Amino acid sequence: MDKKKKSPVRLKVRKTGQEETYTAPVYEEPVREMPSYDTAVQYQQPKQGGMTTTQYFVVALLIVAAFFIGNLSAKVQYLSKNPTPAAPDTAVAPQAPAAEPTVGDVPEITSRDHVRGNKNANVVLIEYSDYECPFCKNFHPTMLEVMKEYGDKVKWVYRHYPLSFHANAQKQSEAAECAYELGGDDAFWKYTDALYERTTSNGTGFALDKLGPLAAELGLNQSAFQTCLDSDTYKQYVADDMAGGQKAGVQGTPGTIIWNLKTGEKKLIPGALPFTSVKPMIDELL
Repeated sequence: MDKKKKSPVRLKVRKTGQEETYTAPVYEEPVREMPSYDTAVQYQQPKQGGMTTTQYFVVALLIVAAFFIGNLSAKVQYLSKNPTPAAPDTAVAPQAPAAEPTVGDVPEITSRDHVRGNKNANVVLIEYSDYECPFCKNFHPTMLEVMKEYGDKVKWVYRHYPLSFHANAQKQSEAAECAYELGGDDAFWKYTDALYERTTSNGTGFALDKLGPLAAELGLNQSAFQTCLDSDTYKQYVADDMAGGQKAGVQGTPGTIIWNLKTGEKKLIPGALPFTSVKPMIDELL
């Protein structure tokens, strides 16, 4: 920076009794002119050889843009080589209605069968059932409703089908037959109703040691009943009932066959259907 000279200042110096005048130069600093700036934006003197903030921002923006453009280009190339497969046809083909259960060779009704209702009715419901089956317990009221609804138009035949995994079912079936021996069909049906009403099902829902007292409660000779039960008198009879049910197409309990004895037409009620489902099946065969 250049310095402007002021007028010299003369100083008097006393030297050994003599006065001498010494002139010393005096310099004056120049006034610096500051650039004007807006009060909202601070002025910054750019550094020589560097970039401004704006330049840095522009460079960063270009780098980001280049990255996204590169990714987009790669995706386009991938899709061109690997086209998206067409979506499969999701339309569900209509399904054929389920076929009705097949009814096989049903054993003829004999005087030995247990019949409830009008014995001369042309439509019979043959129920193969298990006293310890919870579904049979639920279905028993449905059959009672059928008899109440149709009266003399139908009859109900009960046959035994004790399942092996229901421990007490076999002896309960034999007990019902002992009740029949002592009191006929009337005693049989009372004993059957009582078993379904009191058992809690699933194999041991009604204890075997209560079978004799139940017979006495229903007016039967308990001693004679117990002798019949302990002798396995009806073990084979129950087994024959079950074998006949298997030939008829029964695969589980309850299995009930609606049979029009006049036309020969038969239908199998698969399981413990409610009355609202059983009724149209009966109406179709009446």
